[in-house]
Amino acid sequence: MTRTDAALHATLRSRAEGLAAPLPALLAQAEHLAASVLPGAHGRRRAGTGDEFWQYRPATASDWGARIDWRRSARSDAHFVRETEWQAAQAVTLWVDQSQAMAFFGHKSRPSKADRAKVLALALAVLLLKGGERVGLMPDLPPRAGRAQLDPLAARLVDTASGDDYGAPPMIVLPPHSQTVFLSDFLGDQTALQDAVGRAADQGVRGTLVQVLDPAEEEFPFQGRSIFTSMGGRLRHETLRAADLRARYRDRLAERKDMLAGLARATGWHMLTHHTDQPAGLVLMSLWQQLDARRVV
Repeated sequence: MTRTDAALHATLRSRAEGLAAPLPALLAQAEHLAASVLPGAHGRRRAGTGDEFWQYRPATASDWGARIDWRRSARSDAHFVRETEWQAAQAVTLWVDQSQAMAFFGHKSRPSKADRAKVLALALAVLLLKGGERVGLMPDLPPRAGRAQLDPLAARLVDTASGDDYGAPPMIVLPPHSQTVFLSDFLGDQTALQDAVGRAADQGVRGTLVQVLDPAEEEFPFQGRSIFTSMGGRLRHETLRAADLRARYRDRLAERKDMLAGLARATGWHMLTHHTDQPAGLVLMSLWQQLDARRVV
C-alpha cells in the first residue's frame, strides 16, 4: 500500500466512524423512550388468526363445538374457547422531515425539531417491530419486520439530510391499506404536503401528521431590532420592531394548523402537535394508541 493509499484509507475510515458514531446514541435514546412508554410491549394482544396462545374465554352460543377446549372446560362447570393472538402484520411507513428548518431549536436546553422527530420515529419503530409489524422509512426503505430493520432505519435517519429550507413527503407508492406517519414542522409548501397526503389516501393508506414545533415558534418572543433568517440562509428579513409582527405571525401559524387539521379530517387521518419542551413519551403513547386502534383485526 502506498503512502497515498494509506492516507485515503485513513480518511475514509475516519469519515465512516464519524457517520456511525451517532447511531448507538440514537438507538439507545429510542429504545429507552419506547421502554418508558410500554415496558413490556410485545404482540398486538388481541384475538385473531395466529399460532400463539392468548387467552381462554367463556364459550358463547355462537361458538361451534370444535372451538371449545374440552381439557380446560373439564376443570370447571363452564365451557371455554382457546383464543390465539392476532398475527397479521401491518405495514407502517415513516417519513421524517430532514430539511434545514428542522434543525431549529429556540434554547440550548431543548433538542432541535429534527432530533426530537428522529427519536420519536425510531422509538415508534421499536414498538412496532416488537409487535411484529413491518416498518419502513421514506423514500427508499421498504417496510420489513424484525429487529434487523432498526439498524438501516437509524442509519438513514442519521445520514440523510436535505439542503432544502423546508421539506415535503416524497410522492411514492405505499403498500395498499397500510399506515404512515409524517413527522415535520409542516411550515413549507402546503400544496406539496396536500398532494402527498391525498395520493396516500387514494391508495387506501391511513396516516397521522405529527407537527413538531419549538415553543419559540408558538410564542414568537422576539422584540426590538431583529434579523430573521431561514436555517438554510436563503431567506432573510430584518425589522426594527419585531413585537409588531407577533400578531400577524401567530395568525399565519394558526392558519397553517387549521389547514393541517382540515387535511386530516378530509382524508380520515389524524393530527398531533408536539412541542420540544414536552415529554416525548406523551406523543409517542398517543401515536401508538392511534396506530393500534386502526389495525385491522
